[in-house]
Amino acid sequence: MRIFNFSPGPAVLPLEVLEQAQAELLDWHQSGMSVMEISHRGQAFMQVAAEAEADLRELLSIPRNYKVLFLQGGASAQFALVPLNLAAPQSTVDYVNTGHWSHKAIAEAGR
Repeated sequence: MRIFNFSPGPAVLPLEVLEQAQAELLDWHQSGMSVMEISHRGQAFMQVAAEAEADLRELLSIPRNYKVLFLQGGASAQFALVPLNLAAPQSTVDYVNTGHWSHKAIAEAGR
């Protein structure tokens, strides 16, 4: 029996996706290693990243003049990563305070 998780964060994946991941876990594309073990600077990973970006751009109709960032961590990590990496030192940034989560983001950016 499959359980559906409606909590924030991880969500239910289609069974076919999980089965493919299971099948490729120990030997991804006959590389002799898991996709999690390949070098993040190697050609194989660069291809994975390029395909992921292309798929995301197509799915969400992201224009070419927008950058796509793949960042690890949850929402709280992103609250620190975004201002630290996208705002110049001593610059001013604007936030729209719409409630609980934006309040947390504003507080983190203030650090």
